[in-house]
Amino acid sequence: MHHKSLFLLFLILLGVSEASEAQTSFGIRGGYSSSNITYRYAPGRPPVRTSGITAPTFAFVMEHFTNKNAGIQIELQYLKLGYTQEDEVSLAVNQSEWEYLKVPFLSNFYAGRGGRFHIKLGPHFGYLLNATDTQRNFEGPTLLPTYGGPQDDPRKFMYGLTGGAGLSKLFGKSTLEGDVRFSYEFGRPERQDRIFDMNSTNIEITLTYLFQVAKTKLQN
Repeated sequence: MHHKSLFLLFLILLGVSEASEAQTSFGIRGGYSSSNITYRYAPGRPPVRTSGITAPTFAFVMEHFTNKNAGIQIELQYLKLGYTQEDEVSLAVNQSEWEYLKVPFLSNFYAGRGGRFHIKLGPHFGYLLNATDTQRNFEGPTLLPTYGGPQDDPRKFMYGLTGGAGLSKLFGKSTLEGDVRFSYEFGRPERQDRIFDMNSTNIEITLTYLFQVAKTKLQN
């Protein structure tokens, strides 16, 4: 029911914006993401935090304004999440990476004219493309398990919330945006109950280039 409500709200916003011939832009976004995993290997145990991974990310972007200061943004994003875990004694390293196709549905709010401050917030959904254990050098019952093996069978679906803020500058029909975003994942790749709980967070620092293909009457 929650997912149906979000989809209905998106259709209503899109219908209103089309009726008012709101501004539409397309573009690309690229930069780097840094992810971290916190987990509990058993009930009642303290959380264990991993150092995560840093990787490039990029996306195709559609931005659609309903008026001068608010609109919606939809992206088709390639994103890599994962963890890096180090043994304190031997300094051996375990690392796994998860490649996702992620689709954020964001509400945009802007303040300013040529140079603008913006806030973006909304749900995201995604699908696991590939899971790889890039390093596996030590084992133990309190460690995160592997995810790239033939018997691991990680969960494919991801969902969560994404929010961020940044600055943008208009150059005629072009827009250049700088963003810092934070995402929290409600889903997790573990589906065999090998660990008790897992939480994933992600920070992205990116630049976006947009080109306007239609213009709202409100800005004429």
